[in-house]
Amino acid sequence: MNTSFNALVVPARLAHPVHMRPVELDMAALQRVAAGEIGFIASRDWHVYLDHDGNRTAQNMRAEILIREAGVDLDGTVHGTAIFLGRRNGGEDADAPHHLVRLAEQLFDLPLAA
Repeated sequence: MNTSFNALVVPARLAHPVHMRPVELDMAALQRVAAGEIGFIASRDWHVYLDHDGNRTAQNMRAEILIREAGVDLDGTVHGTAIFLGRRNGGEDADAPHHLVRLAEQLFDLPLAA
C-alpha cells in the first residue's frame, strides 16, 4: 500500500514558498509538517491536513484563500502549514489533484507542476 503521495504544501509563513513535495502519511510525519494536532477539511476530490488547534502556529491566509477559491466555506481561520492531498472514492488518499495545483499556481503566481 502506497503511503507516500505528492502533496501541495502551503506554509503559513509568507517567506516560505508554496510547493509540491512527497509526504509520508503516518500520523507522526503529518504532525511534524503541520506542527501540531492534525485536523482536516474535506471536499469532493481533495482534503487538507492542517493544525487542528491553531494556538501555537501562525494563521495561514494563503491556505484559506485556496480553500475558499476551491469552493469550500470556512468557519473560522486556518493555522499552520496546510498539506493538500487528493481523495479517491471511499476517502482513500491520493496525489493532490491537478485542478487544485493549477488553482494554486494561478492564485499565487507560481509554477508548481513539473
